[in-house]
Amino acid sequence: MNCKKLMQNIMDVIAEEQIKLGYRSEVIYLYYPLKSLNSLLGTDSNIYGMNISLSEFSEYAKEYLGKIGISNRKERFCIAIPPEGADYVHEHMGENEFLKKFIETVSKHGCTLEDIVDVFGQYSKNVMVKKIENEEFDYLIYFADGKPNDYMYCIKFEGCHASYHRFTEDDYLSFGF
Repeated sequence: MNCKKLMQNIMDVIAEEQIKLGYRSEVIYLYYPLKSLNSLLGTDSNIYGMNISLSEFSEYAKEYLGKIGISNRKERFCIAIPPEGADYVHEHMGENEFLKKFIETVSKHGCTLEDIVDVFGQYSKNVMVKKIENEEFDYLIYFADGKPNDYMYCIKFEGCHASYHRFTEDDYLSFGF
């Protein structure tokens, strides 16, 4: 089981939340489908097995995130990160300059695809932009070499506003966008 990948994902999500909403020492609830957890942990568990795996992960993460809570409703799992976890991310992750600029850009009224691609281009020459043909999103943008991160950014434009969702590559592929 690869606890490091899930740990990094949790810390990335918390850091993203702190950029968007500001830092607060509070409980953070993160929700993952079983399939995503299996991908992140490198397991092939059913619901029962995932509860065991997450119990082991909880022990692994305790030093950094505090005593996390685990619950599930069928194949949807909730990982409750205590305030110590939010504090740890705030104190140890450092500022993610790319993500901060990206969120600032997407949040601006009148944001364009060119504005977003420009932000990506400031961090890599290997940026992929693909038009998506579905109702969920308009574009997929990612760093082809995985640097500075390996997330897939799905962008939606509605009027003068842009929104995004950030997925791991496995989640993006499994959702079939």
